[in-house]
Amino acid sequence: MQKITRGRLRPLADTSTSTVVAGFIAMLTGYTSSLVLMFQAGQAAGLSSGQISSWIWALSIGMAITGIGLSLRYRAPVMIAWSTPGAALLISSLPGVPYAEAIGAYILASALIVLIGLTGSFDRLMRRIPPSLAAALLAGVLFKIGLEIAVAAEQQPLMVLAMLLAYLLGKRLLPRYAVLAALLAGGLLAAGLGLLDLQQVELQLATPQWTTPSFSVAASISIGIPLFMVAMTAQNLPGMTILRANGYDVPASPLLTTTGLASILLAPFGSHGIHMAAISAAICAGPEAHEDPQKRYTAALWCGVFYAIAGIFGATLAALFAALPKALILSIAALALFASIIGGLTQAMSVPREREAALITFLVTASGMSLFSIGSAFWGLLAGLLTLLIINVGKTD
Repeated sequence: MQKITRGRLRPLADTSTSTVVAGFIAMLTGYTSSLVLMFQAGQAAGLSSGQISSWIWALSIGMAITGIGLSLRYRAPVMIAWSTPGAALLISSLPGVPYAEAIGAYILASALIVLIGLTGSFDRLMRRIPPSLAAALLAGVLFKIGLEIAVAAEQQPLMVLAMLLAYLLGKRLLPRYAVLAALLAGGLLAAGLGLLDLQQVELQLATPQWTTPSFSVAASISIGIPLFMVAMTAQNLPGMTILRANGYDVPASPLLTTTGLASILLAPFGSHGIHMAAISAAICAGPEAHEDPQKRYTAALWCGVFYAIAGIFGATLAALFAALPKALILSIAALALFASIIGGLTQAMSVPREREAALITFLVTASGMSLFSIGSAFWGLLAGLLTLLIINVGKTD
C-alpha cells in the first residue's frame, strides 16, 4: 500500500501535464459512456429538458465537490461517478412512476448506502479480499474497455491507428505524455477528416430545479432497492477494489457515507446517486496519470474541476459530446487504461497458489454477466473467493 506523506498540501505544485490529461480523459470517458442513458430515461419518463438539465447539473456538481474534497482529505485519487447501471435501470423503471416518488426512492437508496458506511461493514469486507483477486477484478473491469479500441478501429481505422502509433512513440520517447500524444493525434486527425461537428453546440447555463420528494412502497421496491444494489455491486465494490489494487489504503466507510449524504442532498434536484468510480478511477489512479503515486490525487482534482465546468453548462453537454467521434472516445479510454490492465494482470498472477482463483475472478468479471440485477464484478469476486476456498483451505503447502 502507498505510504501517503502527511505534509502540507501542494496541489498546484504536484500537478503535471499528465495528471491534467488523466483528469480530462476520466471526465470525458464518464460523460460519453452513459450521458445518453439519462436523456433516454428522462425522455421515456416525460421529464422536461429543464428537469433533465437539472439532473445532470446535480450529478456533476456532486461528483466535483465530493471528488475534490475526498481526494484532498486522503491525498489519493478518490474518483466519484454517477451510477451508470442505475441510469440504465431507470430507462425501464422510471416511466409510470410519479417523479416525486422517484426522487423519494433515490433518497432511500442513498440512505441505505449511508447506513452501510456508518456501520463499517463494507470496510471489513474490503480488507478480507486477497490482493491477487482485487487485481484480477481490476483487470476484468477494465478489459472490456481495452477491447473497445479494436471496435473503434473498425469504424475509423486511420484515426485509431494514428492514435495507437502516437501512443507507442510516446511510450518510447516521452512515456508520461503518451496518452496526451494519442489524444492530440486523434483530435487533429478527426478535425482534418471533418469528423467534428460543432455547429449545434451553444453555451447555456444549467438551472437547478427542485422537486419535493414523496415516498411510496411501489417506488421503493421498483427503483430504490435496485438502485442500492447496483450501486454497491457495480460501483462501490469495484471502485474501492481499484483504489486498493493501485496501493491506496483509503477507508471505505467515510467515502460511502460522504457520497451517500451528498446523494440525499442532491436527490431533489434529480440526482439518482453518486458513488465510487471504477473505470475513471483506474485512469486517475494508474501509472499513466503520474509516475509518483503520491501525486496522482491531482488527477482526481482536475477531473473534479472539469466535472464542475461541465455541470454548469449541463444544458449543452449532449450536443458537445455528440460532436466528438465515438471512435476517438473509445480509443483514448482504452489507451489510458493499458497500464492499469497490465498492472492488474501482473499482480493477479503473482501468487502461484491463487492463480486459478484470480483467473476465474478475471474471466467472470470481464464477461459482463448480470444475475438478479447484480453486476459481474460481484459475481467475479464471489467466484474467485469460492475457488480459493475449494483449492486452498486445509492445505499446508
